Amino acid sequence: MTRPPSAWDTVISLGGGPEAPPPRSGRRRHFQGFGGSGHARGDVAARDWRRARIHHIAHNGGLYKRPFNEAFEETPMLVAVLTYVGYGVLTLFGYLRDFLRQWKIEKCHHATEREEQKDFVPLYQDFENFYTRNLYMRIRDSWNRPICSVPGAKVDMMERVSHDYNWTFMYTGRVIKDVINMGSYNYLGFAQNTGICQEAAAKVLSRYGAGVCSTRQEMGNLDKHEDLEKLVARFLGVESAMAYGMGFATNSMNIPALVGKGCLILSDELNHASLVLGARLSGATIRIFKHNNMQSLEKLLKDAIVHGQPRTRRPWKKILILVEGIYSMEGSIVRLPEVIALKKKYKSYLYLDEAHSIGALGPTGRGVVEYFGLNPEDVDIMMGTFTKSFGAAGGYIGGKKELIDYLRTYSHSAVYATSLSPPVVEQIITSMKCIMGEDGTISGKECVQQLAENTRYFRRQLKKMGFIIYGNEDSPVVPLMLYMPAKIGAFGREMLKRNIGVVVVGFPATPIIESRARFCVSAAHTKEMLDTALKEINEVGDLLQLKYSRHRLVPLLDRPFDETTYEETED
Repeated sequence: MTRPPSAWDTVISLGGGPEAPPPRSGRRRHFQGFGGSGHARGDVAARDWRRARIHHIAHNGGLYKRPFNEAFEETPMLVAVLTYVGYGVLTLFGYLRDFLRQWKIEKCHHATEREEQKDFVPLYQDFENFYTRNLYMRIRDSWNRPICSVPGAKVDMMERVSHDYNWTFMYTGRVIKDVINMGSYNYLGFAQNTGICQEAAAKVLSRYGAGVCSTRQEMGNLDKHEDLEKLVARFLGVESAMAYGMGFATNSMNIPALVGKGCLILSDELNHASLVLGARLSGATIRIFKHNNMQSLEKLLKDAIVHGQPRTRRPWKKILILVEGIYSMEGSIVRLPEVIALKKKYKSYLYLDEAHSIGALGPTGRGVVEYFGLNPEDVDIMMGTFTKSFGAAGGYIGGKKELIDYLRTYSHSAVYATSLSPPVVEQIITSMKCIMGEDGTISGKECVQQLAENTRYFRRQLKKMGFIIYGNEDSPVVPLMLYMPAKIGAFGREMLKRNIGVVVVGFPATPIIESRARFCVSAAHTKEMLDTALKEINEVGDLLQLKYSRHRLVPLLDRPFDETTYEETED
């Protein structure tokens, strides 16, 4: 599902508390005169922008206690056309190479069906395999690069080469030293092999060992696990919490325990794969709303209440809204005050995934709820992971005590999965206490503040250079748009030549014309590191002609959407 082609920019001004009434769908009328075409110009655009801000304050300002600035600049038409042409050329050459492979002119490296299995259901889907062998394989060297050091602000990377166009790799034995790491989720800099976290984890390792070898319900429930869950509940400001050994499974295995047949899930179109999988495994009906579009969400809520379940028209047993705190490919922050207002109005439940926002947002790192100054009790299920800001592994769910007690019994992750490793638990406890200031220092608070400063500085400088940057100004996830398929691999390779490690992302992880490089800013990055990275990014941007921005953000506060409702289950 792709973003509508028109650009949009959101600025929400200071207002009152979170109990203001939710936005009305009629608010769109204020913006019908501009923004849809993406061609506002000069004084007219500026005047319309001022009018839009006035209308937005009047209708929506009461929900927000702070400015909320997000930008998604329109893809230039020429760039979009050339991107489609690029994929078209690659596809044509792919079919040509498949023809050459079929006639043994070119060596075939990819997996194929055995002759005696031709009449069976194919193991390898044709187009998926076609895309992998003819498009992905050309730039496969941009991913899975092995590192041989702590994934901190700088990493050491093992050099590898390919002599068969990326089908196989060979290690040269050379180590690329001190590569500036702009790709890891090490938001607060706790991924390190020195300091209080490492020392505490080492002590626990010597006492408890590395593994537990049992589930929490059998012989794997340590005192450390109990301490961790009490600390997480205190950190989040909720009654109770439960920790899990894997962040992905925290979503995919717990959502089916919360909803089932006869329930309705309303999911943001850009939710993470773990949320999507959990929703599908639940057996509930799934309907998708446009990304961060409150009018689209409200329309689905109204329809769900008015029409009920398909065919029977009975009321839904539960309506669960699934959103993320920070969206990891867009760099956008959920409009949580509006989501909560809609949730209260329509008596539904809210599941908030704070994998990227916990530790990275809010004055004291308590996530998107604190960022907006909201009450944690307004979020029914608070989910997050320890894999990013805490430099560890696993995930958690927090909420009412009744909810957590229920999950301890009915969650597959709780019943069947092995418990968290004791040194990992200690890493989480120590880093979380550091953020809370319970270690007797202010280093955790300084890390949170440093991350916020680094994020704003890095985003501001990239925009000044002329790149198209997606997302919220406070999001440490910074997508830089590349668009064309040839530039995905070229950008990653050129940055590595300059000792900068970056993550590049293309289809199917993004829409086909919205390939990007995704930077993750860390508190461990010094200003000198960021300046070095910016200098090299600027140079590569000129080399590859990536500075697409025309600085013409259309001041459209409410993203347009069509009337289509997507459904995955109709039972």
